[in-house]
Amino acid sequence: MSNFEYDLLVIGSGPAGQRAAIQGAKLSKRVGIVERKSVLGGVCINTGTIPSKTLREAVLHLSGYRERGLYGASYSVKQRITMEDLHFRTQHVIQHELDVTRHQLMRNDVELLLAEATFVDANTVRLNYVDGHGYRDVTAGAIVIATGTSATKDAHISFDNRHILISDDILDLEHLPRTLTVVGAGVIGIEYACIFSTLGVRVTVIDKRRRLLPFVDSEVTDALAYHMRSSRVTLRLGEEVKGFEVVEDAQGNTRVHTHLTSGKHIVAESALHSIGRTGATGKLNLPAAGLTADDRGRITVNDRYQTDVPNIYAVGDVIGFPSLASTSMEQGRLAACHAFGVESRSKPSLFPYGIYTIPEISMVGRTEEELTNEGIPYEVGKAQYREIARGQIIGDTTGMLKLIFHMETRELLGVHIIGEGASELIHIGQAVMAFGGTLDYFVNTVFNYPTLAECYKTAAFDGINRLG
Repeated sequence: MSNFEYDLLVIGSGPAGQRAAIQGAKLSKRVGIVERKSVLGGVCINTGTIPSKTLREAVLHLSGYRERGLYGASYSVKQRITMEDLHFRTQHVIQHELDVTRHQLMRNDVELLLAEATFVDANTVRLNYVDGHGYRDVTAGAIVIATGTSATKDAHISFDNRHILISDDILDLEHLPRTLTVVGAGVIGIEYACIFSTLGVRVTVIDKRRRLLPFVDSEVTDALAYHMRSSRVTLRLGEEVKGFEVVEDAQGNTRVHTHLTSGKHIVAESALHSIGRTGATGKLNLPAAGLTADDRGRITVNDRYQTDVPNIYAVGDVIGFPSLASTSMEQGRLAACHAFGVESRSKPSLFPYGIYTIPEISMVGRTEEELTNEGIPYEVGKAQYREIARGQIIGDTTGMLKLIFHMETRELLGVHIIGEGASELIHIGQAVMAFGGTLDYFVNTVFNYPTLAECYKTAAFDGINRLG
């Protein structure tokens, strides 16, 4: 690869691109990372994962949600919460993450190229500089596409960034709406529905599917739906949107009327349109490199994240599900290792999912539905947070941890959690599964007291009892 200007050129500076670039640099390769915006981090840091999770944390703190189990439903840290209150914490975290990202790239000698990239051929990329100072063609032995995604927009809808929104517009809101319609019950739509309902906003969620998050264990999603309805969220599942209409009444108040094909219509101050995301590949000129994308802009790869052109890799959200920052980072690392012939391993089947609804959800391994379809005999063990002293201490008496294990060998097959700290707690189960552990590990292990980790032991005993 010494005949090229770069050993590795990464297009996109989100989590997948960062990890690919740094891994390449750790292998003593000359690496360049291309970013078309004036800030690093991609959607993850600037408009997606970090802002939305910080917004959620600010909402949980200021609303007093975590303390309501102890002090009552009326408890709050701040009586009137404004968007300025939420922006303050969000901007602080974003700036810190941007600084950390830039420092990591600098100390690993990764060259930052602020430009928009388009392919000339499979080894040549044209960089159109964002400062307007012309362009430059660069060559690379290996190229990683990590351009991420953008919110999918229906061409028939007039988005105005105020009344009819996409998720990227949330951070630019000046005022909290009193009512909100969320179209699309995917991860992003459901997370924002929970955030706003916790603030007291009356939320209606509309989705064509008849259940929330179909890739998640049904018992967990049923529990989530119950909690959302308890927070006055209306779920209109199995419904399809026909169109939107922005109407101004005699008093000058603007409302969004969402019309459904069933004849219903929902009136709200704002509507969040969240029907998925489209791969940001439209300006890459993929055909010049011998590549194509599907109708949602996604690129197909093999299990080593290679595209149809062997020296070009694609990682992160641009390749589709699961589109999580954690999995994207691992994909970037593995792609860079493979590009330079370095042996590396990972277990995609044990990638954990964290969904930051309220309450949060996390899972690893297989669901009951998957095991049933595969004909694998299994049993479950459950622990309720209310059974655990720590659950009482933190005021979360509605959480649940469920273990799924093989009925004959007791091997742990899946862990599913809903409740406070789920995305942290899941890693205990993930570690046990990685080593082929059984239910007996939890029975024979002593956990700190009082902790939520005790749920594993309680659930293990419950599972053993079910075996008779």
